[in-house]
Amino acid sequence: MADRGRPKGASGEESRALLLEKAAEEFAQSGYHETKVSSIVKKASLSQPSFYLYFKNKEAIFEELEDIFRLRIVEFAKKSRLQPDLEFSTAKERITYGLKSLLEFLSKNPNLTRIGFYISTRADEVKIQLISQIKENLDFEVNAGYFRKGLDTQIVAECLIGMIERLTFSKLLTEQKEPKEIADAIVDLLLYGMLE
Repeated sequence: MADRGRPKGASGEESRALLLEKAAEEFAQSGYHETKVSSIVKKASLSQPSFYLYFKNKEAIFEELEDIFRLRIVEFAKKSRLQPDLEFSTAKERITYGLKSLLEFLSKNPNLTRIGFYISTRADEVKIQLISQIKENLDFEVNAGYFRKGLDTQIVAECLIGMIERLTFSKLLTEQKEPKEIADAIVDLLLYGMLE
């Protein structure tokens, strides 16, 4: 017997993924408190019993969205560490590429980004975890000779996350700037400063 709440031909995995997608839309647009399970299932063209096959309640689906965001964004930070013995021009390209990839993820997942960076009560924890990972990367890169000794890597990591968060909100999600434009501007500022 087919599940009546599931779109015809949809598998359980597809239904679950659809619920996550529509929940992300609802939470991003309406906020946590205003979002109802009924509005999520209506957008997904599924039944409420179908929702409860996959998620215990609204809190459970929201927490999963928070976890997806956190895991993905921290993975970008981990992958961005420079490996030893790169030429400076290659290092700059590698830094820009890593930042652009992160910004592309944020841009392609605006609802998840709004949840993870702005709506979630755990958003500060995610940012602290990101700052910690970036600081760890920078400490490694200072020791590898990419950046000057004595660099306050904690300040740099916090500044970078502040820039990413702010520019994501003001330029990226509003589609005023492309990920590459923002990545180029941030890397140029951090590597070369503002003096002529």
